[in-house]
Amino acid sequence: MELQTFEVGEPYDGERLDKFLATIYPSQSRTFFQKLIKEGQVTVNEHAEKSNFRLQPDDIVTVRIPPAVSVEILPEDIPLDILYEDADVLVVNKPKGMVVHPSVGHYSGTLVNAVLFHCKDSLSGINGEIRPGIVHRIDKDTTGSLIVCKNDESHIKIAEQIKAHSVTRRYRGIVNGIVKDDEGTITGAIGRHPTDRKKMAINEKNGKPAVTHYKVLERLKKHTYMEFELETGRTHQIRVHMASIGHPLLGDTVYGGEKNAHGLQGQTLHAMTLGFIHPTTGEYLEVSAPLPEYFENLLRNLK
Repeated sequence: MELQTFEVGEPYDGERLDKFLATIYPSQSRTFFQKLIKEGQVTVNEHAEKSNFRLQPDDIVTVRIPPAVSVEILPEDIPLDILYEDADVLVVNKPKGMVVHPSVGHYSGTLVNAVLFHCKDSLSGINGEIRPGIVHRIDKDTTGSLIVCKNDESHIKIAEQIKAHSVTRRYRGIVNGIVKDDEGTITGAIGRHPTDRKKMAINEKNGKPAVTHYKVLERLKKHTYMEFELETGRTHQIRVHMASIGHPLLGDTVYGGEKNAHGLQGQTLHAMTLGFIHPTTGEYLEVSAPLPEYFENLLRNLK
């Protein structure tokens, strides 16, 4: 068992114990922690408590996480475009078409296979054997910056920043149509689509709050080149929000983009800039990924 101890801060005053742990470990469900709590693997101030125990500032929560079970997710010698690397974190520029972590139908050729080869045994294990080092992700056809954590302490600290929406995340994208306002903000809770479970949708009843800030960089003939800054990080957030105002991302056939537009493989979206507090130095670190070649060529062709 791996032992982790946390001091409860003011933002978690009154938070349920199971919900607090699910926040600290965003890849794990509350059900997972309810099971650990029931098994006596979690204490508050050295006392066993129930899942619905309400925490107070300065409480000390201790949790024992079972070791990751080894599975056949093999290291693969896949070239990585490394934007930044040290003993704690790795920031890579993910190419178009690469899946971040193994899933049904994608057990090889993923970013995890690549980082397993590159980092050897230096990866956090909090997200388990399928997603070692992965603290957040971007869609298969979205390119750009992605953080990989090399140890559990870094993973926890980065995950806390993501949960607090303090990580800087700026994207570049091309959308269909001419966006009239030079800048603006889109708000609308995002959750699963009511009839198509593979899609997300604005769902004020069951969705989670989502905020996207946008700015027009250049108006092209029939499209608009834009910058997006995420205040939250919901699944498909930019894609859903832009489609909701009638400007789906170019190539995004899932959310209303034209089919086979310019021979594109999915949406024209690039995670350009990531900024976060370094988990060890405590200093702000900002890393940017250059636009991919296909994106640059497309901009020239659309002018």
